[in-house]
Amino acid sequence: MRRFLVALPLVLSLVACNSTRDLEGPTDPLGDFTLGHVGVVAPNLQKLLVSRDATQDEWIEAMTDSLKTRFGRFDGDKFYHLGISVEAFSLPPPIIPGKSAVAMNVTVWDDSVQAKLNEEPKQIQVIKVFESRISKNRDQQLKGLADEAARLIEVWMREMQESDGWFGGTEANVGVVAPVAPQPAEAAPDQRTGVQVPEDVVAITNSAAAQPATSP
Repeated sequence: MRRFLVALPLVLSLVACNSTRDLEGPTDPLGDFTLGHVGVVAPNLQKLLVSRDATQDEWIEAMTDSLKTRFGRFDGDKFYHLGISVEAFSLPPPIIPGKSAVAMNVTVWDDSVQAKLNEEPKQIQVIKVFESRISKNRDQQLKGLADEAARLIEVWMREMQESDGWFGGTEANVGVVAPVAPQPAEAAPDQRTGVQVPEDVVAITNSAAAQPATSP
């Protein structure tokens, strides 16, 4: 999947900052969005360039934690599910030339109608341009990429709210109840709210996440 790290229509971040700094301030509403199920898969995961190893399970755990921490802040009145397929990554060791990177496909699922909001998976990739790999170990690299990917997913979802009316449109942001503090990764939104996501929705969401994106 080297095509993930070339110029394509996608959300791209050249990272040089703390990807969770915005979580420290007040939470801007995201319409009627409340996080339901997070389905992260990595069936086609590829290690690119000169990279340290990372397993499918490690990427699944890191992305799940980052997504739940970021999207567990929202307290709308409808449930939406996120389907993520991690496709390719690079975690170069210190001194070796290269950049930390990750590429993934994203699908958002509306629970109320049990349908995808985006028919084609959205391609998102993160490339760490400025980083101190001497001071960061592999786990810190991986977490930083996962946190930034989660941030970019929120950026894209807000863009879709404005352009396509997702989550009730931008007018749904007005009058939303006071924002809640970011939730730790272990406090999964489905545990917090008590929502019971049907098994078929879980399976379909994971399947949608795993679908390869089509090139334009």
